Amino acid sequence: MSVKVLLFGDVGIDDTIALIYGYFKDEVDIVGVVADYGNIPRNRAIRNVRYLSNLFGISEKEVAIIGGAEIPLTGETPEFFPEIHGEYGLGPIIPPKIPDGVIENFFEIINIIKSYQDELIIVNIGRLTSLATMFTLYRELMNKVKSYYIMGGAFWVPGNITAVSEANFYADPVAANLVLSHAHNVTIIPLNVTEQAIVTPKMADYIDYVGKAKIIKPMLDYYYNFYKKRNPKAQGSPIHDALALMATIHEDMFGFRNLPVHIVQKDEGVAKGQSIADIRPYVNLKKDKGREHRIAFTLDYPKFYKEFMSVMTGEAF
Repeated sequence: MSVKVLLFGDVGIDDTIALIYGYFKDEVDIVGVVADYGNIPRNRAIRNVRYLSNLFGISEKEVAIIGGAEIPLTGETPEFFPEIHGEYGLGPIIPPKIPDGVIENFFEIINIIKSYQDELIIVNIGRLTSLATMFTLYRELMNKVKSYYIMGGAFWVPGNITAVSEANFYADPVAANLVLSHAHNVTIIPLNVTEQAIVTPKMADYIDYVGKAKIIKPMLDYYYNFYKKRNPKAQGSPIHDALALMATIHEDMFGFRNLPVHIVQKDEGVAKGQSIADIRPYVNLKKDKGREHRIAFTLDYPKFYKEFMSVMTGEAF
């Protein structure tokens, strides 16, 4: 049996790796992709999903492509990161122009949720604006979703935008807080574990040698060049988003704790978007605002390595 996944993403390099993993993995059935602003503008995110679908022979009848949010709930102008993900989100790769077709189809999400309901897992690997919008408009419907996996946050480890804040929560902290206040069965996959999900250049070389997906190496080489410049001791590229998708079928890869979570929403400089887990043992969840969520704090890297390399090469590791 495969898990049914509706994926929300901003389709940069690690989002793309997540999509490829999902396409290759028999136990994961991606039924739709909501393409949002984030690493790149929304129109380029949609273009990337269409490019990948064509590349791997996947029709929109198999995987729905949905245009998501263009700006955060805060109303701020989004900041994009070509130095990390490339101008088009695929590193050095410029996807061919593909007719846009219908992209104002956001409410197709409703049909997908109604079709699968308690079978459906929502995996959010980008900004949380689109997901928050669904909770604002269709809170009862969103309660029918089986579970939510969210790549975001940093708990007692350095952030990747500020000293304490991770990019997805930082870019729209209002949306992040809204989702975490109303979603049920939430698993958060934060930087605590995603920074450990390293793909080394040798791993990328071997995936390229096997030849199952030739676009992986140029993307990861581009990604690694950024991380290497930022930290000369970097051993490889962290594939944050693929790890969140892997978590839907490989919970044994992680160590979790259930804790209440709060997101700093106001623009308070370094603290904006900070994810705060309350570890006080005497907290009364019914009295205090906020929900308790499952947070991944440890990663079994050998299990990650075997799974990632096996799926991406088609060989047993």
